[in-house]
Amino acid sequence: MGLQKCRGCLSCLLIPLALWSIVVNILLYFPNGKTSYATSNQLTNYVWYFEGICFSGVMMLLLAALLITLERDTFYQCCQSESCNKTYRSFISVVLALLGIAFSGYSVIISTLGLVQGPFCNTPAGWGYIFKDTAGGYLVEYSSWSQCTEPAHVVEWNIILFSILIALSGLQVTICFLKVMAELKQILCGTYSVFIQPGII
Repeated sequence: MGLQKCRGCLSCLLIPLALWSIVVNILLYFPNGKTSYATSNQLTNYVWYFEGICFSGVMMLLLAALLITLERDTFYQCCQSESCNKTYRSFISVVLALLGIAFSGYSVIISTLGLVQGPFCNTPAGWGYIFKDTAGGYLVEYSSWSQCTEPAHVVEWNIILFSILIALSGLQVTICFLKVMAELKQILCGTYSVFIQPGII
């Protein structure tokens, strides 16, 4: 019952999560607050997949807006029966929420890969991914972080921001999953008049 009452709340929660994802992804382009590394393409390759800006950001904002619109009583009546109209709206909401799971899931995967790979940084041997072959082991080997001399504190920068992106996108996946469950319950446990329209029989 609580899940049914909170269907509208779930859609609204996606908006701040999407906005924060955009902000966090943008910060990844400016390690140590400098723009020179982005202009010279000295950033980890996974920031160019736009996981936070596009997929868990702009796309999720659009989905949230559509979901909120579908929940409004002023939404276009697609059939004569009110219960039929609600069922169609629930079905569309399920499709949109599944898209949300796909978009935010993509962001989780890419952010995780970026976290495991480690930053692109300058070392005494030159620029490269010095933690690429550690399978994420560098995350607990704090003494190895000093090998990255430039950008300053880039290891911490990447770990914190990619971790935040994973958390934000993970919350989006959870919210969209709960949205799917709520709408499916509305469809399956509600009226079935959508299948039998007046005048058909």
